[in-house]
Amino acid sequence: MGLLRSPSLSLLFLLLLLFLALVSAVLGHAGEEDPTIRTMEEFSGYPFREPPSWVADSLPSLSVESENLQKQIDELASFSDTPAPSVTRVLYTDKDVMARRYVKNLMGLAGLSVREDAVGNIFGRWDGLEPELPAIATGSHMDAIPYSGKYDGVVGVLGAIEAINVLRRSGFKPKRSLEIIVFTSEEPTRFGIGCLGSRLMSGSKALLKALETTVDSQNITFLDAAKYAGYAQDSVESVFLKKGAYAGFVELHIEQGPILEEEGVSIGIVTAIAAPASITVDFEGSGGHAGAVLMPNRNDAGLAAAELALAVEKHVLESGSIDTVGTVGILQLHPGAINSIPSKSHLEIDTRDIDEERRNVVMEKIRQSAIRIAKDRGVKLAEFKIVNQDPPALSDESVIRAMESASKDLKLSHKLMISRAYHDSLFMARVSPMGMIFIPCYKGYSHKPEEYSSVQDITNGVKVLALTLAKLSLK
Repeated sequence: MGLLRSPSLSLLFLLLLLFLALVSAVLGHAGEEDPTIRTMEEFSGYPFREPPSWVADSLPSLSVESENLQKQIDELASFSDTPAPSVTRVLYTDKDVMARRYVKNLMGLAGLSVREDAVGNIFGRWDGLEPELPAIATGSHMDAIPYSGKYDGVVGVLGAIEAINVLRRSGFKPKRSLEIIVFTSEEPTRFGIGCLGSRLMSGSKALLKALETTVDSQNITFLDAAKYAGYAQDSVESVFLKKGAYAGFVELHIEQGPILEEEGVSIGIVTAIAAPASITVDFEGSGGHAGAVLMPNRNDAGLAAAELALAVEKHVLESGSIDTVGTVGILQLHPGAINSIPSKSHLEIDTRDIDEERRNVVMEKIRQSAIRIAKDRGVKLAEFKIVNQDPPALSDESVIRAMESASKDLKLSHKLMISRAYHDSLFMARVSPMGMIFIPCYKGYSHKPEEYSSVQDITNGVKVLALTLAKLSLK
């Protein structure tokens, strides 16, 4: 006490307090962290960074510009090769390039630093107070299969940009950097490879090699198409990320199913993503004239394909689980004439489950059926090829807790659920802790023009995403 009675020491102490207050005020308005901030905290014993209490204090200020966001969704839908209300936006086409330009511009307006990798994955980054830490990422895709809708993927891209804007407007300053990723070619439309960008980011060497010889239906190679769009200037392998490159990844997406709407629940918190697998099958028969070849003498490749399609349904139902699904999405016959017995048939089969072992049992049953059908019908099983056989992905517990906490803070009803559709999150789970936020969509419609989510549901999703990103960033 005696020391503080000294006029000179008291004045020095007051000047120090004034200096610290001024530093705190300056840092409170600065977009970037002062290089001396850590030293000042250690010296003074007072934190200058955004405290965790921001979350509770700032809830009322989380304001989404909903009408502007809907306008952006509508504008992005105009970059389409088919007329409204449908959307067709295929990888590396002119409309895809225009859409990319539009989104990169929005990222720039949101104050993000923008870059792209060798296959066109787009990154928009908001540097945090500790930019050396692994960032928290969010994002989705914006390519669209032919004659689809305008919300699939897009809500998670434009919604992510708006979530960053929401946080900026609220005065939030992230500790960990926040990064938006727009993934290249989530849809397999052009080259038959789903989640191409995120699959590469997860380090798929098999895909890297396959892309050297991959061509589209017009015999254009993947690399030529990428170069046409301005990419593939660097090695495609440069896209690979190391595990732990991000501290967390959260994807906002329409449910693409009817559960949330039917149950009147605002938010779905995804706990697992079903594992997809794809199979191609080719049968070869003898063909012949539809009138001249008698039924007992036929080796019909088309009927072999039809029988296998029914076997797929049978084996899936035999699993006893509602989570096991199988689809014959492509069935092609050659020569494709009404008066000619099919001499060749080609099937492409999709089967998926959240239980990898159960799905693999179904796949083996399909293979055994293909062998039996070929023998019984006197045709050749020319090919049975497993194109991909991905493992399921589980959401990370810490990300689930952050999403649940955000939903509760915002007083939005929510439920835990699985995703039966696969997403880029499936592959981001190989890089970082992962989670997904679902919002309701009309009747569960997706991949068709009737796809729709209301402005209110999108707004709810953006708020939960923003708050989840904030919570994860402060860890």
